[in-house]
Amino acid sequence: MKDKLTGNQNWRKILRYSTSFSRASKESPKEVTSESHKLLIRAGYIRQEMAGVFSLLPLGVKVLKNIETVIRDEMDSTGGQEVLMPALEPKQNWVTTGRWDTLDILFKVNSRYGNREYVLGPTHEEIVTPLVKSRVKSYKDLPLAVYQIQTKFRDEPRAKSGIIRGREFGMKDMYSFHVNHESLVTFYEQAKEAYLRVFSRCGITAKVTEASGGDFTKKISHEFMALSDAGEDIIIYCDSCAFAQNTEISKHKDADACPSCSHNLRTGKAIEIGNIFDLGTKFSEVFDFTFTDKDSTRKLVYMGCYGIGTTRLIGAIVEAHNDGKGIIWPHEVAPYSCHLVGLNLEESEIKERAEVVLQEIVKSGLSVLFDDRPNVGAGDKFATADLIGIPIRITIGRETFTEGEVEIKRREDSETIKVTISELSKRLVTIIEDARE
Repeated sequence: MKDKLTGNQNWRKILRYSTSFSRASKESPKEVTSESHKLLIRAGYIRQEMAGVFSLLPLGVKVLKNIETVIRDEMDSTGGQEVLMPALEPKQNWVTTGRWDTLDILFKVNSRYGNREYVLGPTHEEIVTPLVKSRVKSYKDLPLAVYQIQTKFRDEPRAKSGIIRGREFGMKDMYSFHVNHESLVTFYEQAKEAYLRVFSRCGITAKVTEASGGDFTKKISHEFMALSDAGEDIIIYCDSCAFAQNTEISKHKDADACPSCSHNLRTGKAIEIGNIFDLGTKFSEVFDFTFTDKDSTRKLVYMGCYGIGTTRLIGAIVEAHNDGKGIIWPHEVAPYSCHLVGLNLEESEIKERAEVVLQEIVKSGLSVLFDDRPNVGAGDKFATADLIGIPIRITIGRETFTEGEVEIKRREDSETIKVTISELSKRLVTIIEDARE
């Protein structure tokens, strides 16, 4: 439905709160286990359907899409090509790898028709390896990297911390294919840097943490950890250098000094928001995935695997960016650029001026959530804005009307500034540019 005042496609940049499907609540949900869980429900981003399963409401979808845009940008920068593989996977592929009976988080599905069994995909090595095998014949086809952003399913024994650990969740998984281990290591390091850029753009400081390879590989893997009391993992890390290890593998649990720089080690809870694995030839061996090398011999392909939990990242961002009033979204992932609060809208002149301000914001190329609810007081509207957490709040009402001004407030600041409507566009662009530097 187009906003009749905007024209063209500007309606896509405006959400009027009076018609929004996402609604804030003053009441805290019961039996929540993390701050992000509570705030995302209260602010109208998600709805819990059952343990570990959530609906994303319009504001939540906006945040998720913005995260996915950041991820696509950085994965494309590594040369990765996007694909979309099926969530319903054949049993035989999992039997081939030996994980049908060993991976305890599998959701196994029986068909009504005949003796057919499937897996709801928790990961996609069993699909991507034969898929890429069908396209790769010689060394000239390598290296190659493909990725997807898709829903995953894991039969977790205990879903907790809301969207941070679910049984159905979003994930970006990328897989790389190489002629030798040296090529894999080179790409592995490129992917590591791309991951750090993703998390930085999402407002997260991630610790690159050595960890077990689990069911994927016997080699050391690297997890990207966001320090948080909501985390399930315990890591040992140094504030003075890049050293970090998961306590599951660390030999430095009782050590005081960092083995890399001799500064003091620290221990803390952390949320795993990404991981990368050197798979070697584990999966190419079981699927007989070989290529013809320059010397005309057949050789096994080397593989790497790289995952980011997209919906989990929403929760991790909120854990890192909140205060006693609500969420504080980083600009690049916020559902809207600005939150326009209209006060005294029962007065026709102020209502008309608010519509002018709305158009000025959109002309700046920015998106806006407009709290246009009539007969709602300033206190309630400001509390709603703080809870939802959009980075910039703009207020127009009776106090600013006579001067032809509006108030601007950054979500993380306590002070407001007044600017004229003609200055608004330029000031908003400046605020956002400064925030991204």
